[in-house]
Amino acid sequence: RYLRTLYLGLQSRWQAEHRRRHFYWRMMFESADISMLRLLEAFLKSAPQLVLQLSIMVQQNSIEPLQGLSASASLVSLAWMIASYQKVLRDSREDKMPMSYKGAVVQILWHLFTIAARAIAFALFASVFQLYFGIFIVTHWCIMTFWIIQGETDFCMSKWEEIIYNMVVGIIYIFCWFNVKEGRSRYRMCIYYIITLSENAALTILWFLYYDRKTTSDFDALILVCVVSSSFALGIFFMFIYYCLLHPNGPIFSHRSVGCIFRQHPPPAPGSPVEAVTSPPRSLPRTTGGEREGAPGERDCLPVFQVRPCAPPAPAARAPRTERPVIRIDLPRKKYPAWDAHFIDRRLRKTILALEYASPVTPRLQYRTPGAPQELLEYETTV
Repeated sequence: RYLRTLYLGLQSRWQAEHRRRHFYWRMMFESADISMLRLLEAFLKSAPQLVLQLSIMVQQNSIEPLQGLSASASLVSLAWMIASYQKVLRDSREDKMPMSYKGAVVQILWHLFTIAARAIAFALFASVFQLYFGIFIVTHWCIMTFWIIQGETDFCMSKWEEIIYNMVVGIIYIFCWFNVKEGRSRYRMCIYYIITLSENAALTILWFLYYDRKTTSDFDALILVCVVSSSFALGIFFMFIYYCLLHPNGPIFSHRSVGCIFRQHPPPAPGSPVEAVTSPPRSLPRTTGGEREGAPGERDCLPVFQVRPCAPPAPAARAPRTERPVIRIDLPRKKYPAWDAHFIDRRLRKTILALEYASPVTPRLQYRTPGAPQELLEYETTV
């Protein structure tokens, strides 16, 4: 994937002017995919390793240099990957304002301190209650997974792929907040951090009541409790700094709607032909019931993928124009790329190749525009 991203980046520099934008957005989508996979790898590998290392330090009441360096690297990698994915995801979306580097740094500090408080609380509790710690982790993971499923995310194309994705994100929710749904997330985030604060406080208090007085002094125990509380408070402080000063859409208390610089195109005038929009390919959500009904007479019940013939010939008064074959996808487009950024391209690859052999030109894809009877040419696919 890294080599593929490098290749697309070089092509975006070397190709002609009209082709650079196409390769640039494909490079951004590959970068978003890589960031997502690195994020999952970090929380599936580095996060459990961090808790294990911290728990051993608490039990032994000593920190070896290499052990402390490894734990610090794991903690920084977790915070770095969350902020990195958020920045790359915003950069790869045309409908979102890009995140500044100051915002990315503040996000790293936000997640660094909140994850540190969470991991230390886990390590303290696990050093005394190993079995109950495992029960707590499984219970928290199940609750978070069901909460994510209840939110009806639309990251994947099939139901079971979506459930597996929600289960993996539930592991991330054990340690920190991760937004997986479009729209305002402040209320969901507040609920999550209230739950996290309550759990951290309960785990730390239980450890403080039952820790081994022979290996850990009361002064050291009090310092660890202060570290957990102050680290979480610092994380929440940097979170407010980000949302109040450095959020790409502006302060959270501002009611103005911030648009994008060149994201939105004006709607076509009535009666004018719909021109092709050279926007990057994105993944598609499943069509909901309301979208499938549409306006009366808007469309008949057709299969999701339909290959229709070329348009009828132009009148004799106009110059004849060769129309390319069109693959009509009866779904609206998603607004963000993720794992399935090129899902439709992969599934339609054989059809596109077959049409290329049968037609002298490359076919193009059409997506349904929600709430409008006309169709919008979203992008042109090249093989």
